[in-house]
Amino acid sequence: MTIRIDNPTARRIFLERQALSRPPGRAMGRALGRDGLLALITDLGFVQVDSIGTVERAHHQILFSRNQTYRREDLTALLEQDRLLFEHWTHDASILPAAFFPYWKHRFRREESRILERWRNWREPGFEDAFEETYRRIAEHGPALSRELKEGDHKSGGWWNWHPSKTALEFLWRTGKLAISGRDNFQKIYDLTERCIASDHAEVEVSQEAFIDWACREALIRLGFATSGEIAAFWNLVTSQEAKHWVDAHRAELQEVEIAPADGGKPRLSLTLADRLPMLLAPPEPPGRVRVLSPFDPLIRDRARTERLFGFFYRIEVFVPEPKRQYGYYVFPLLEGDRLIGRIDMKANRKAGTLDVKRLWLEKGVRPSTGRLEKLDQELGRLARFTGVERVVYGEGWLNP
Repeated sequence: MTIRIDNPTARRIFLERQALSRPPGRAMGRALGRDGLLALITDLGFVQVDSIGTVERAHHQILFSRNQTYRREDLTALLEQDRLLFEHWTHDASILPAAFFPYWKHRFRREESRILERWRNWREPGFEDAFEETYRRIAEHGPALSRELKEGDHKSGGWWNWHPSKTALEFLWRTGKLAISGRDNFQKIYDLTERCIASDHAEVEVSQEAFIDWACREALIRLGFATSGEIAAFWNLVTSQEAKHWVDAHRAELQEVEIAPADGGKPRLSLTLADRLPMLLAPPEPPGRVRVLSPFDPLIRDRARTERLFGFFYRIEVFVPEPKRQYGYYVFPLLEGDRLIGRIDMKANRKAGTLDVKRLWLEKGVRPSTGRLEKLDQELGRLARFTGVERVVYGEGWLNP
């Protein structure tokens, strides 16, 4: 029997699965700490890494929005000292628990031929010649930045025209032979994988069947409910066909559910793990405070899912020419309770020590009440302090409809 899940419950299920129903401050009087941070990232599955620092880099903001006792130095320690996290690709560059590394080995093997085929279409001929030499340089002389290996008179033309050693470093990283040992001003430091990933993770092998089962099952756990296509897209590890086959092979463990969309339209048939259904159907009420989400927050990564569940249309307009932008260069979604209530355009002015708010757009039917604006102001103050600026400055006309 298919179970129907109403839209408010579906939203709260997904918010709980994405760790946005937890208290955003101290829990049981305790700050997050390293152990709590590792547990949080494991619960999320991954945290996307991005270099844009309009207010705060994506990975820091994603974690801060869930627990505002988060400290950047704890993330660095887990990555570079404890080696309990590592950087690699999901749908994009991400931070992942090192315990997941054995499953990424399947990705490495799949990526090798795909990357070579793709890169041969737009790299200069012979780019593969630098692979062995670059690997040997890292093996013999230790970790290195791309710029330290760059040939003297080669001028890079961007990602499509990396110098040969940069191309080699990226290939060796994406296929698992090298790993990211740290960052210097956000530039990757490459080293041998065995020097970055503990042997109890790096040396583990899992079968193809176990890999697909893990990828599909763990994706569904973190989504709460999903179609086979959403399961495949979560980690970007397995194909849609592999996810469909997994669903067919595990029907006895799965429960069909109909998810009511925000617009009151036709429910979407999805799946959930049957043994988790009672817990899912009693989701906690998320905190009522307003929170600013990163444009790369995992809650809104799947834009179509965001629109269905929350009735919230969102696109990043970084690459849209300014005259054609509907909102702004890098606009942040606003979450209040279980609703996405609007978006805000702002920038951290570190020279002036201010968080400069340019414009606020609230969704249709969301009023700019005194209480709501006070909650927003409180959140912006918290974000300003986390970002390292002293105060929030509202620009002229920031609240104009």
